[in-house]
Amino acid sequence: MFSVHRSRAVLVAAVAAVTTALAGCSTPPDDDASEIVRTTTRIAGASVVGIDRDTSTACALPSPLDPGQPTTGTRPVLHTAGRSDVPADPQRIVVLDPAALDAVCALGLWERVVGASAEVTGRPEYLGHGIGELPPVGAAGNPDVAAIERAQPDVILGSSTAPDVYASLSGIAPTVLVGSDPVFWREQFVRVGEALGRTEAARRVLDDYATAARDLGRELVSSQTQASIVRFTADGPTVEGTASFAGQVLGDVGAARPPAQRFAVVDGQPWQAVDTEDPAPADGDVIFVRFAGEDGLEAGKDYMQTDEWLDLGAVRDLRLFSVTDDVWSTPGPVAARAILTDLTYTLNGYSN
Repeated sequence: MFSVHRSRAVLVAAVAAVTTALAGCSTPPDDDASEIVRTTTRIAGASVVGIDRDTSTACALPSPLDPGQPTTGTRPVLHTAGRSDVPADPQRIVVLDPAALDAVCALGLWERVVGASAEVTGRPEYLGHGIGELPPVGAAGNPDVAAIERAQPDVILGSSTAPDVYASLSGIAPTVLVGSDPVFWREQFVRVGEALGRTEAARRVLDDYATAARDLGRELVSSQTQASIVRFTADGPTVEGTASFAGQVLGDVGAARPPAQRFAVVDGQPWQAVDTEDPAPADGDVIFVRFAGEDGLEAGKDYMQTDEWLDLGAVRDLRLFSVTDDVWSTPGPVAARAILTDLTYTLNGYSN
């Protein structure tokens, strides 16, 4: 049994009371209390969230080096692939995946990026339009070594890569791999901070985010709402547990989860497939859906027209929101802040 819905008037008042000026995270200005959800379109009955996202301040101002940190020379950095001697204050950075760029953006150093994977240059609009203008250096799993060499980086940052690729990249510049398991996204972000000589700055970013999440949770009385996360892939719908990146952000806010989504990891993954004949595990007081690429979008749009989906309580109650896959899937503090903004207007909202 899901929690009883509060009246719409109370919900509006609660949302209007939220302080949306979260540091380091851009929020829509001058919102009227009646505009719980600001959308311009819908996907299969779900209100699309974040279309008008202001990215002008998504990336932080440049953070300082750690106190006492030399500005010249190199220092050893331990990471998942071994040890690298990294410049004290790297000036030319190549990032191999969206999570690495999110981390660099959170530390205010994105303007030092001289090359980025195609996944970065093609999609993460939540970091700002300038990201799309970064020189591409191949796919995250198959970087263009020659393009990276032409970029002349003094450090290369990524989550993971094949051993032979790592060896090639290390021949160009010190290469730091921080891990790719979103369960440990905070630790991975701190490793990026260490690689850039900014461990203390990275910890401050996480502390500030944690404070903002707790404050937002109190304002929204988030523990009274069971929030469902559904992601559609080409193979069908999945639900996310508490250990997924988005699941952790909901936990940081203090939102409750439906009973079927209170798992951490199943078969090594923080998500679980949903039986399309019985999608009850996808239900909640509110449902957040997102789509993995065009194939996931088409599969989701088809399934969201079925009787089984339309009979879910949150769908009937018009509490269904479509969120951006890049934002809710990229494990990093800038994405986490963007999710907070999405929740501000939706956790207690209606989709009409």
